[in-house]
Amino acid sequence: MIESFELWCEPFHEARRINVYLPFNYYETEEKYPVVYMFDGHNLFDDDEAAYGKSWGIGRFLDSWDKQVIVVGVYCSMHGNDRLVEYSPYNYKTTFTGAVKGTGKLTMEWFTSVLKPHIDKSYRTWTHREATAIAGSSMGGLMAYYAVLKYNHIYSKAACISPAFRLSIRNVKSELQKSGELDEDTKIFFSWGTKEDPRGVLGKHIWKLDAMLQERRIDTYCFQHVDGTHSEASWELEIPLWMNFLWK
Repeated sequence: MIESFELWCEPFHEARRINVYLPFNYYETEEKYPVVYMFDGHNLFDDDEAAYGKSWGIGRFLDSWDKQVIVVGVYCSMHGNDRLVEYSPYNYKTTFTGAVKGTGKLTMEWFTSVLKPHIDKSYRTWTHREATAIAGSSMGGLMAYYAVLKYNHIYSKAACISPAFRLSIRNVKSELQKSGELDEDTKIFFSWGTKEDPRGVLGKHIWKLDAMLQERRIDTYCFQHVDGTHSEASWELEIPLWMNFLWK
């Protein structure tokens, strides 16, 4: 069951649509549920809403999964290349985008100070960090990584799927090096496809980060998706892996 509403996003001066997946019997019980916050909410549930006509189909997976969770999918800005700005905590420059001044830090401040309190007030959720995860792909994967390090007291789990680390790998590594003490119960999932990373550059960076995290006793899972592409079709196939890793 999907519910939708709009929530004002002050940092970007506009309302953002939020899609919320609820367990099928949500209104028949008094149960509380853990929550997964996800980026690119338009691409998660419905092919008709998805940017490229193919969603993750995460609702179909959850309907038959043996654990019940709430998934909160947040729309990004639909104006030009604004997504590339608001989903990066760092400044970067590429031939395609030019110079970008990332506002991802403002995005995560809004997630933690406005969105999460609103969800916890509106739905029956377990509010503690052990029951709170964050996930995303590409730029959203970069944001999930940033969030679990910067706001480790709020998010205990992260799925960083095909993360856009190559845009600013120095900042990505520095974020971990300068992060404070991380709870040892933190879980972080990384994935990348061989077809999106034919030279193995992204994989090399992820393995390095994985080693650094394991030195800090963080529970990690790295999945190299053979023949995987940078697409919702590939990411849909990975859902059981990261959901089972994060929650079981």
